[in-house]
Amino acid sequence: MRLLVDAGNTRIKWAVVADADRSTLPRWQQQGAVERAQVEALAQDWSGLASQAAADEALQVCVSNVAGPALRESLQALFHDVFGPRVIVEWFASTAERAGVRNGYRHPGQLGCDRFAAAIAARALFPDQELLVATCGTATTIDVVSADGCFEGGMILPGFGTMATSLALNTAQLPRIDGAAPPERMFADNTVDAIVAGCIAAQVGAIEHALAERRRLRPHAQLRCLLAGGAGLLLAPYLAAGETPLEKVDNLVLIGLHMATMRV
Repeated sequence: MRLLVDAGNTRIKWAVVADADRSTLPRWQQQGAVERAQVEALAQDWSGLASQAAADEALQVCVSNVAGPALRESLQALFHDVFGPRVIVEWFASTAERAGVRNGYRHPGQLGCDRFAAAIAARALFPDQELLVATCGTATTIDVVSADGCFEGGMILPGFGTMATSLALNTAQLPRIDGAAPPERMFADNTVDAIVAGCIAAQVGAIEHALAERRRLRPHAQLRCLLAGGAGLLLAPYLAAGETPLEKVDNLVLIGLHMATMRV
């Protein structure tokens, strides 16, 4: 049994998968998510796993953490409290190569571990294809995985929610945007919809620019775009009409951790 944890800047997502599950799209036995500030609530979510782990005498934990050392310490203490001091935790890190993906970053260890895990998942889901992976969370990352399995690099920009919040906090006369819904029209007739429309346009524009640049560099490659992250559902309709095939994939980081930790 494996417990996989994606500790992001906003939310902590987790899933449990059987150790014997070798599928690219695993069947999660359990899964859940909490806000980062509610990390202690995971103790109750995982309480049932402790008895299962004791019976099976095997629990593998793998964590992708991009939220800093304080959250790592909180999670480590939580693992010890729930599963006992002998629990072995792998803090997933970017390396030069893993699970069929070569890391082309100038300094491989500096690549965000969530981006590396997402690249592993993308490669596993769509092997031997040219991929652009857009993960739309607190930050939006737009990364390229080549058809021969190399993470070549990418772009980082503020995510949809970060853009909208920044406008609200730094511009006195603009309202805060909470629970944004797609505007009825992109040239909006009210301020809230205008902010939402502008942030959508910025996100979609960045992804489309990345797709166009990749097509310019690899004009004969069959390029596919993967869209992940909390804002992906909001952005997908604006990208679906493009010339590049679009795939909306949930839990891309968890799938990558699954692929990276499978026992052969």
